[in-house]
Amino acid sequence: MSAHIRGGGRAGSYTQVSDHLPRSGLRFRGPLMRTDGTSASAEHCAGPTLTLGVEEEFVLLDRSDGRPVDRAPAILVLLGGEPRVKAEFLRYQLETVTGVCTDLGQVGEELARSRRLAACAATELDCHLVATGMAPQRGPGQCPVTADPRYLQVVARYGSLAAGPGTCGCHVHVGVPSRELGVRVLARLRPYLATLLALSVNSPVADGRDTGWASSRYLRWTRWPSAVPPRVWRSAAAYDATVRRLILRGDALDERGVYFHARLSPRYPTVEVRIMDVCLTVEDTTLVAGLARALVALAIDDERRGVPVRVISGRRIAAELRAAARHGLVAHAVDPYTGVLVPHHLLADAVLDRLPEPEPIAGLLRCLAFAVRVPTDSARCWPGPTRRSASPSSSPRRPSGESAPSTDRAWRLAPGAHRAGRDGACAAAHLRPPTDSTPRQCR
Repeated sequence: MSAHIRGGGRAGSYTQVSDHLPRSGLRFRGPLMRTDGTSASAEHCAGPTLTLGVEEEFVLLDRSDGRPVDRAPAILVLLGGEPRVKAEFLRYQLETVTGVCTDLGQVGEELARSRRLAACAATELDCHLVATGMAPQRGPGQCPVTADPRYLQVVARYGSLAAGPGTCGCHVHVGVPSRELGVRVLARLRPYLATLLALSVNSPVADGRDTGWASSRYLRWTRWPSAVPPRVWRSAAAYDATVRRLILRGDALDERGVYFHARLSPRYPTVEVRIMDVCLTVEDTTLVAGLARALVALAIDDERRGVPVRVISGRRIAAELRAAARHGLVAHAVDPYTGVLVPHHLLADAVLDRLPEPEPIAGLLRCLAFAVRVPTDSARCWPGPTRRSASPSSSPRRPSGESAPSTDRAWRLAPGAHRAGRDGACAAAHLRPPTDSTPRQCR
């Protein structure tokens, strides 16, 4: 969940990045590497605990007008080669990565430190690091692609599909003992992909307008021909054959360009879940990562006990994903164990009840049933009819006498709108109509 449904905090009460930077001057070894230099591949396979690694993507927005600015290369230079902060496809995007983690507390600490490092560097260059699945506005001119040979090859082959406004996702890696087991895990994850998306939706604004979708990133991302739910494959060899076919017919540049919503990582011995928007806060990301690991643990337990795979049609899964992208947590999906249609927060709660061992995110998830029913000012920080704390047919609350905004009106970011949160990233949560003289801010 994000600030859109959190009842305790207020969406506008963000503090400055410098107030929460790590004071120990910590440096990191590298992406998905232990501090002692052990490789990620070795660690993901070691021990009975399912390991975790998380990647987050962010946009850089100008502090004055909220437009994307291509300062990622300068930020990377300023950070002096910090390996936990990396370049992304566009020069106004950055990626942060954790190491291989064994508990959610470690995940949260590493996410916060990486966000703070990147956000502090962005502030030095007069821009903000913003956690949103889509940049709220387009930048001037063409989208600036990072000067990486592979990225340039993607643009040359796919043209405007690749050169359009970038998307920012959250990718969770969960270690699995073998690729064969990983393929069977993918089959069991399919019914829950919409739930993971519903928990993370964080991109209602694109091109300066409220899109009416909780995740406009999903609409943009699924234009890629390989950005589809995983199929039910009988073996790792069958999975590999599908990947090869996608590459041969031009639907993907290479194995890394196969964008299944969940896939076998082409680089690590993990199942990589890719369906989520980048989350607003570290707490949100930790919650989503914990649920992803819980789902993999449940899939492995069911596989070892011989529980049959609940095969759900691709059409139904696609419909549930679109509903989750449109309405967030209040959308419904079919529980694969019971066949009952339930809202996503209850479906996530049911997963925890079925786990063979307690999961530390259980308490957080069980707060959702209350949170999605209690409208608050913080739940309305994005103008528009559909947010995670609202029912699909409801409208945002407005002060008395204020007329409802027209759905075809453009919205622009108010000056000073991107205030840094306690996680280091900022929330692009303050918008105003172009004709307003005074911005209406969430409190």
